[in-house]
Amino acid sequence: MTKYRWQASALVLVTFMLGCNEFMVVGVISDIARSLRVTVATAGYLVTIFAIVYAISTPLITILANRFSRYKTLMVLLLIFLIGNTWSGFATSYGWFLVSRMMTAAVAGAIESLVILFANDIAPRHKRAMLISWIAAGFSIASVVGVPVGTAISTATSWHVAFHLISVLSLLTCIVMALLLPRHLPQTPGGIKDQLVLLTDKRVYLGAVLILFSAAALYAYYTYIRPLLTTGLGFSTTALNWLLFVLGIMSILGNRLSGTVAERSGLKTMPRFYVVDIILLLLLPVAMKNPITGFGVFLVLMLIISVVNSPIQLHFLDVAEADYPQSTLLASSLNAIFFNIGISIGSATASLVLTHGGLNRLGLGGAAFAGLSLVVAVWLNHVVARHRATSATAR
Repeated sequence: MTKYRWQASALVLVTFMLGCNEFMVVGVISDIARSLRVTVATAGYLVTIFAIVYAISTPLITILANRFSRYKTLMVLLLIFLIGNTWSGFATSYGWFLVSRMMTAAVAGAIESLVILFANDIAPRHKRAMLISWIAAGFSIASVVGVPVGTAISTATSWHVAFHLISVLSLLTCIVMALLLPRHLPQTPGGIKDQLVLLTDKRVYLGAVLILFSAAALYAYYTYIRPLLTTGLGFSTTALNWLLFVLGIMSILGNRLSGTVAERSGLKTMPRFYVVDIILLLLLPVAMKNPITGFGVFLVLMLIISVVNSPIQLHFLDVAEADYPQSTLLASSLNAIFFNIGISIGSATASLVLTHGGLNRLGLGGAAFAGLSLVVAVWLNHVVARHRATSATAR
């Protein structure tokens, strides 16, 4: 049990490292633009291109990596990540910095997928959900703790130093993972076509659509959380960092809640959470008239809007293990892939609503996506129940 705790901590450390690398640019974007002699708008493309490369490379690498040892693949990808991040720290031109960011983005999603696969294998069955929720929380912890610390270091010294510290963390992570992870995971080899058959299963593609709409519901308002808190609710810029810190803590608690829901009821209770999401998002324009009620709504939304993460991740893994064992690595990547697609759709919707409806109407776009999520969640539960009934009859 002691070894399991160390292994679990190491897996969470990986996502914390990935989160620091991914989110750091947002916190120091102005410093990077000034240092590399480009506009802030041009530097902003670093975030967009990172997300695009992440979304495209993750399924490609996970499909191709299926023929190799899970342990060796993960160690190679961690090494590539370390090289890319170190390159970022030494970059002195926008072009080279962009290339280094693309290198880390290319492997980050596959690393996360492999980490989830290791978690699924090493955790006792009754602890799988909680460990996966902690792995997801690694990103939230990075946004709450790692990014502000990195931003402070960048302000005091240089953004290069902040990336060098991530490289030190990455090197430590590589060593810890090499020592603690099992060398051999059970895996079923399969070609590209054999793996992609997973996506033809209704239980899987409905789950993917559910993740997409859930992410869109979140980013339909969270994309503009800073102006919502300052311009919309009237909080000062001095209070902004503390408010974002509290929202980050609620996000971490939301990941813990996600693990608890996955352990107890899985996807069955998800429709109830979406009903609450819809109500809160529809009430947001009214709640925004008062800073206390407005911020209170944001707190509850941050707690419950991502509860689906652990139940759907276990759902994908269980379906793959039972019916498509050659596709377990691909199954572990679906959450990350479709969540990023959902972020893009939600952000684009937020921009349209902001342009045509104003800041206080952002919740309506989120409510629309939450409504779609509710429909898909009910449909998915019906399909899963019917499949179980058919399987039981067949036996």
